[in-house]
Amino acid sequence: MDFVSPVLEVASLICNCVGDRADRLRRLPQNLISLRTEKEKLNNVYKDVKERVVSEENLEKKKRTHVVDGWIGRAEAMEKEVNELLDRCDEENQKKCLGTCYPRNCRSSYKLAKMVREKMDAVAELQSEGSNFQEVAVPLPSPHVIERPLEKPVGLDSPFREVWGLLQDKQVGSIGIYGMGGVGKTTLLKKINNKFLQSSIKAFDIVIWVVVSRPTNLERVQETIRSRLQIPDDRWKGSEEDDKAAEICRILKTKKFVLLLDDIWEPLDLLRIVFTTRSADVCGGMAAQKSIKVECLEEKEALSLFQAKVGEDTLNSHPDIPKLAEMVAKECKGLPLALIVIARAMASAQTPEEWESNLQKLRLYPKDVAGTENDLFSVLAFSYDSLPDEATKSCFLYCSLFPEDYKIPPEHLIQLWIGEGFLDENDDIQGARNQGGKIIQMLKHACLLEVGTTHFVLNGEYLKMHDVIRDMALWLACEKGKKKNKFVVKDGIGLISAQEVQKWKDAQRIALWNQISIEKLKEPPRFPNTETIIGRMTRFMFASGFFTNMSIIRVLDFSNVELLRLPAEIGNLATLQYLNLSGTRIKDLPIELKNLKKLRFLMLDGLSLVGPLPNQLVSSLSSLQLFSMKSFLSRLQVDEIMLLEELEQLEHINDISIRLTSNQSIQRLFESHKLRRSTTSLQLALCKGVNQVQLVSPSCIKELVLERCYELEEVKIIHFEKQVVPSKFPNPQCCFNHLLSVRINACYKLLNLNWLIHVPKLQYLHIIDSKIIEKLIEDERSEGSEIESGLSVFSRLVCLALLNLPKLESIYEHPLPFPSLRRIFVQNCPRLKKLPFDSSICMSKKLENINGQQKWWDGLEWNDQTLKHNLTPYFIEA
Repeated sequence: MDFVSPVLEVASLICNCVGDRADRLRRLPQNLISLRTEKEKLNNVYKDVKERVVSEENLEKKKRTHVVDGWIGRAEAMEKEVNELLDRCDEENQKKCLGTCYPRNCRSSYKLAKMVREKMDAVAELQSEGSNFQEVAVPLPSPHVIERPLEKPVGLDSPFREVWGLLQDKQVGSIGIYGMGGVGKTTLLKKINNKFLQSSIKAFDIVIWVVVSRPTNLERVQETIRSRLQIPDDRWKGSEEDDKAAEICRILKTKKFVLLLDDIWEPLDLLRIVFTTRSADVCGGMAAQKSIKVECLEEKEALSLFQAKVGEDTLNSHPDIPKLAEMVAKECKGLPLALIVIARAMASAQTPEEWESNLQKLRLYPKDVAGTENDLFSVLAFSYDSLPDEATKSCFLYCSLFPEDYKIPPEHLIQLWIGEGFLDENDDIQGARNQGGKIIQMLKHACLLEVGTTHFVLNGEYLKMHDVIRDMALWLACEKGKKKNKFVVKDGIGLISAQEVQKWKDAQRIALWNQISIEKLKEPPRFPNTETIIGRMTRFMFASGFFTNMSIIRVLDFSNVELLRLPAEIGNLATLQYLNLSGTRIKDLPIELKNLKKLRFLMLDGLSLVGPLPNQLVSSLSSLQLFSMKSFLSRLQVDEIMLLEELEQLEHINDISIRLTSNQSIQRLFESHKLRRSTTSLQLALCKGVNQVQLVSPSCIKELVLERCYELEEVKIIHFEKQVVPSKFPNPQCCFNHLLSVRINACYKLLNLNWLIHVPKLQYLHIIDSKIIEKLIEDERSEGSEIESGLSVFSRLVCLALLNLPKLESIYEHPLPFPSLRRIFVQNCPRLKKLPFDSSICMSKKLENINGQQKWWDGLEWNDQTLKHNLTPYFIEA
């Protein structure tokens, strides 16, 4: 028995062992399924954790915790290990005895079964750990200083050295930097802030930048400091202002710090700081141990800063601009902010006219810029709220009356502004136009108006509002949406119901555009608050008594409306100041227009009247300042002499645009000093028997049109009684200095345009259907000569259009720089083989295109191929 007992004991142990292994092997298939399931769960937890980490790192600028980073690494390693184990199990499964479920190698299979069981537990544990992460990332440590954007400062070296030296002095706790607005205090503070970025400087643990501004908001200041110090929410939210201040002080006492406060208007109770202010009194209130005044720049430094901001391209775009730039810079009186703002505004101004206009604007302001902070800030501003005055704001809102993407002609917009009374502080229309031009420039530079150019149009510049800006303007005009119908603008919506019109009783301004018609009204509409009605390209039928209930109307613009009749009651509009009937189909004008004693603008261009103007109609309009009657299509001969005499009787007239058809009418106009001074646009058309036209200077004509004067051979300029010989060196007194645009159409016998040398500021020249012109200007002077005014021929020319000139061979005898030229149009000029350009002369940098036929371009003759190579990219085939 002693022998048998141990044997049985060993046999029992062997059976237990074999049974345990058999059990593990038997459970292996189920455990493999469980392992795959647990692996999938772990993979899902891994994805969730990884997404949280990536999100907080990228969006919240945090850094993953070390624990989470370690877990992610272990999870990735675990997935790899589990995949390898599963692959081994699949291989072992393929090795089972044929026709049985038993493995060939029980020992190897047992080890795999044991590993599967252990991995199941490890994966479950890792999965549980990942599911319980409360925090996966923590905020990045705050840098000791955050760099501020800064362009290269000019003229601040001396105050910078002084402030930087004081910062090294441990006895100085606060430094005040003061000076007038825009003198460069913020720029100096930014330069000090960025100096701390240098690795060799370790004087402070943290540099904190805070913009204070007016009105002072202490809570916002505390929040900015708290953010830099990374004070957690549990020690901040819900705390009182004093408790927050105490927490800030507690942390700052543990650090070496400097607090940079920009734009302080009143004292704040803070620690070691450097601050900027416009008032020396604030320096005293802040108990600044040192106060440093920032002075304006010296003249040389100011010009250097101004030129750098304007840019070389603009400065070199025209020979007149560098000198004008010096004059503009001087007007800024060394104030850096003014220099920078105005330079940026002028950076896109590449014509002398824009520079001259802005120079005049600057000279209207006080020469001592101290105390003009609001005016200066208004130039800086890029929003409606910061526009400088109510007139400018009104002009801006008015632009929203035009449809989306509408190309607004600048001259027409200014004319409407004047009619509305926005620019009434000027004594005459020209002064108002100048002010309107300045406002347009201001709105453009504030990015509230955009500018564009329409090609193939003589003067193709237009203005446009961005859709979003226009929406904002309409919202503001309607008192932020509270008065929906204060500005009514309808564009191409078809028929407008009478019921809709009745809703407009509270409207201040109404504008109807493009394919709109109004349902027949049963009774006159009531517009007691309406000051403006604009109807463009709109079918309009006036109901009886339409103008009865318009007690404060100022502007009626029905230009290009399919309007057949003007009701007689229009004469009852005692407040009407602006009436535009151009392009309508009205056949006659009611005599009741005589009653419009406040009317200042009357535009009758392109009418098709069947009868003459009512006698004494024009002379009865005692307030009339602007009268326009161009492209007149009357079937009856207008008594031009009588019309000129009536215009001459008007006391306030100073802007006349007129079409004349006889030499007698032309002479009558130029004999009158008043008419000559007031006429801004002159159209000479169908002048029968006229072979010579004499233009008398001085004159204020800006636009001259010679149209279908079939017998006209010559145009001459005379100064009162003294004739000017075109081939001689011109006297500045005999120049048409105001003339900007010349259009000549179908003047078949015209020989040349030598008289254009007396038009030094000509911008637009359009010649079409002149059959015998061979040379535009036959220059007898020496090469390179200039007008005494200092301007070369065509130095201001922007657009040159030459169409259907079969004998034209030359534009000008000598090469010209054309510094302002943008567009050239040449069509059907087969003999024009040379352009007046030379590679040795600096060409206009503004050139946009040369439009013509390919055959003509290929046939041009060039003095050198370099010039052709330089100009070819601008050619566009018609």
